[in-house]
Amino acid sequence: MTEKEKVRIGIIGGSGLYSPDFLENAKEVKVYTPFGNPSSHIVVGEVRGVKVAFLPRHGRRHEIPPHMINYRANIWAMKELGVERLISVSAVGSLREDYKPGDFVCTDQFIDMTKRRVYTFYDGPEVAHVSMADPFCPELSSLCVSTARQLGIKIHERGTYVCIEGPRFSTRAESRLWRQFGADIIGMTLVPEVNLAREARMCFLNIAMVTDYDVWAEKPVTAHEVARVMAENTEKVKALLRELIPKIPEERKCNCARYMDEALL
Repeated sequence: MTEKEKVRIGIIGGSGLYSPDFLENAKEVKVYTPFGNPSSHIVVGEVRGVKVAFLPRHGRRHEIPPHMINYRANIWAMKELGVERLISVSAVGSLREDYKPGDFVCTDQFIDMTKRRVYTFYDGPEVAHVSMADPFCPELSSLCVSTARQLGIKIHERGTYVCIEGPRFSTRAESRLWRQFGADIIGMTLVPEVNLAREARMCFLNIAMVTDYDVWAEKPVTAHEVARVMAENTEKVKALLRELIPKIPEERKCNCARYMDEALL
C-alpha cells in the first residue's frame, strides 16, 4: 500500500453503530490477517475529506457476541491499512448516579475482569511487556471532549471502564463490587481492543455511550432497553465523529507510538 493510499484514522463501531452511512465515497475492503477474518469487511471512505476506515465490532447485524470477537484480526486489519489513530465507540452501563443514560464518557482508565480472551500479538518467542499506565491518547481525548461540548453533547472527560467477559450482564453483587473498585462505567469489549492497539503503536480513544444504569441501581437491565437508548445516541455520535475527525492533526505529538520501544524483550 502506498503512502497516498494509507488510512490513518480508524473507527470501530459498537452496539448501534453498524452502518458506515456517515462516510462519503465509501468502498468495502477485504483485509487478510494471520489471525483469521475481522468482524466484517472494512469500509474505507471519507469524513469531510479525511480518509477513514470503519469496522463494526459485532458484525453488520450484531451477530458476534463480545467474547467471540476476533480482536487481534480487527486491530491487525486496521494496522494493515495504515491506521495510526483508532476511535472505539462502545455502549456501556453506568455505575454512577451522575453518569446518566444518554451521556457520553471519554474513558481514561480501565479495570480488566475478562477471563478467556487473547490479549497480545506477542505469544513468543518475541515477548512484550507494554506499559498501560495511561491507556488512552491524551491528544485525542482532549479533542473529543472539546468537540462534544461545542456540539452540546453531554460528555464526562474521565471514566474508569470495568470490562467484564459477557455476554451476560452483572449480578447485583458484582455491580456493587465494581462500584467499590472505583469503576464508573461497565462494558464487555474494551479489553483486549485497547491492549492490542497499544501493541500496534496506535493512539486509542474510547467514546463510551451510557445506555442504562447497571443493576446496582435496582433496575435490571435488558438488551431491549440498551438498544432503545443506543438508537437515540447513534445520531449524536455520528455528529461528533463528523466534527472530530477533521480536527485530528496528521502529526502525532503524544507518546502512544513510542510505548513499544521499551516493551520488547
